[in-house]
Amino acid sequence: MGQEIGHEHFSAEDFSRFQAALEAETDLLQRWFDEGALARRGSVAGFEVEAWLVDRDGSPAPVNEAFLARLDDPLVSPELSRFNIELNCTPAGIGGDFLSRMADELLGRWQRCEAVAESVFDARLLMIGILPSLRDEQLTLANMSAMRRYQALNEQVMRLREGRPLRLDINGNEHLVSVHHDVMLEAATTSFQLHLQVEPDAAVRFYNASIALSAVTVGVAVNSPWLFGYDLWDETRIPLFEQAVDVGGIAGAARGPLHRVSFGSGYARASLFECFRENLEHFPVLLPARLGQNPEHLPHLRLHNGTIWRWNRPLIGFEADGTPHLRIEHRVVPSGPTIGDMIANAAFYYGLVHALAAMDEPPEQRLPFHLARDNFYAAARRGPAATVTWLDGRRGRLDTLVIDELLPLAHAGLARSGVDEADIRHYLGIIEARMRSGQTGAAWQRAWVDRHGRDMRALTAAYHERQQTGRAVHAW
Repeated sequence: MGQEIGHEHFSAEDFSRFQAALEAETDLLQRWFDEGALARRGSVAGFEVEAWLVDRDGSPAPVNEAFLARLDDPLVSPELSRFNIELNCTPAGIGGDFLSRMADELLGRWQRCEAVAESVFDARLLMIGILPSLRDEQLTLANMSAMRRYQALNEQVMRLREGRPLRLDINGNEHLVSVHHDVMLEAATTSFQLHLQVEPDAAVRFYNASIALSAVTVGVAVNSPWLFGYDLWDETRIPLFEQAVDVGGIAGAARGPLHRVSFGSGYARASLFECFRENLEHFPVLLPARLGQNPEHLPHLRLHNGTIWRWNRPLIGFEADGTPHLRIEHRVVPSGPTIGDMIANAAFYYGLVHALAAMDEPPEQRLPFHLARDNFYAAARRGPAATVTWLDGRRGRLDTLVIDELLPLAHAGLARSGVDEADIRHYLGIIEARMRSGQTGAAWQRAWVDRHGRDMRALTAAYHERQQTGRAVHAW
């Protein structure tokens, strides 16, 4: 979905032409899998950070178009709403001081963004899963970013829903119901999306490990308890995003067996090509754009894949020499609370996924998919206090599992990948301190409201003030 398209209204001929191209590119990708044509380079890390532009009162500031023009950085791009942006990083091989280098690069880009936002637009930048001060009535098409792909996405989602409005219905500590006639609810969710390039022969192991550990990575990182003033899940971003683009597969049935935003349909068995075959067979084309790129770059397949938002999503990219490569996008972690917190979340994921993928007995054989899925939603609801089922049917609190077993496992995974010991101790130490204190971003936000009341703009200002210190959230 990162690519712009040339037009936003489509004919029956556009759908037929795109479908034919998608089928041909899917066949080509299968040949690449069968012939071993994908790049053999693995363990390359990257990330995307979605952030909010807010005014001095803490309310969303819909200025991203002018902001991005002034900033002029190709690694910072628009998101669905005019008050969101996305920051990207340079991919880095996992090893040495890559965590510190990623942190330094993100800090430098963040500070440049902050300087432009404040000096030119009197605005602030915030990294958080859901902005507490966001109001339901601000999520309108008037605040949609001025890009054709977003206009087309909205039009096609509502077409597949046959005009039926999107109904948000979240039961948490409180119960929120809201009805929308467009896809702008999606703009309320901002994530820290982790990428991992993998070798084809190991891809199934890494993908399944990412699924198995999703409950853990979302549970330690929860940072989205408030939506429109309602106290909901620890990570309300999860049900919000799933309901914001509620379009199923199989002829587009809104309540079909497969949905475009989901935990997925199961572990991979023999190859990650299974996901791309599922894309073709179970999800109708959403954006049949006329793409002029070389079919060897799989433009139709990649755009179609970008309209199916599994929480762990395989991606096809290309090396500098044009060789195709395979990546896993781990989408479960929210943005914020600080750069240090996010790099710690990344360290925990990269270490744990390497450790699980290297186990003699694959974790997917010790944790059935339905339990991994149940764990995920339990952890999104209750964060570190969630009760989860781990390998071989062992049940317990998530924070205890992290401290006693998973942090040492992540440490071992990073050490085997050649990551500097000082970086491992520093960033995994942030996760440990967060689990021992119980102070996640979600816990801090709720505690602030308990003390000061439901003044969401004041909460946003207090959060921003602490974010500016750079101290990890457990020390707020």
